[in-house]
Amino acid sequence: MMTLRRAEDRGHADHGWLQSHHSFSFAEYQDPAHVQFGPLRVINDDVIAPGAGFGMHGHRDMEIVTYVLQGAIAHKDSLGNGETVRPGEVQRMSAGKGILHSEFNPSLREPTRLLQIWIHPTETGLRPGYEQKAFAEADKRGRLRVVASPDGRDGSVRFHADAVMYAGLFDGEEAAELTLDPARKIYVHVAQGELVVNGERLRDGDALKLEGESRLTLGAGQQAEVLVFDLAA
Repeated sequence: MMTLRRAEDRGHADHGWLQSHHSFSFAEYQDPAHVQFGPLRVINDDVIAPGAGFGMHGHRDMEIVTYVLQGAIAHKDSLGNGETVRPGEVQRMSAGKGILHSEFNPSLREPTRLLQIWIHPTETGLRPGYEQKAFAEADKRGRLRVVASPDGRDGSVRFHADAVMYAGLFDGEEAAELTLDPARKIYVHVAQGELVVNGERLRDGDALKLEGESRLTLGAGQQAEVLVFDLAA
């Protein structure tokens, strides 16, 4: 079974300095039909104004992945980490038993666009942790590259979740296939551009949920950047 969700059907919050589109229920946007998908709890598509950001705030018992599409985000946390995340890099923060962090757009001229992703961990009360890695464009070009996984496979960041996260770039005739376990859930999110996924044309912000499917096909992209999540049912 495949379920298509168009970008315009997501929740939206306008905070002036922040424009945020919510794929799942978040803050004031609450939709019982879109609370989570397997352990995938949040995909927020955020555009942060120059010099603006989120002040120090807390999280617990959640695996939080930041994926930057444009600009950069400056991160600080209560573990002493202070890093800048840019396009091509994946940041994983394990909130565990509790962590504080802040995120700001360090540019005074350009906006930052990012996806913040929350995934429920397999265990609660873990020690908080942080990891950040860069993945070359060539490694994602015309293929799905594992960027986060429970075992850190293929040099991906490691998180405490029953999920595997892939990233891919597709343009023109570039295409890829992935064999699926029909017992698991697959969530495809087109972050930028356009892409045909299992016969459906998806555009920036669109998503496709797959359940009971055995194959994923991607192709006919137009400057597409896509994230694919292989999730516990």
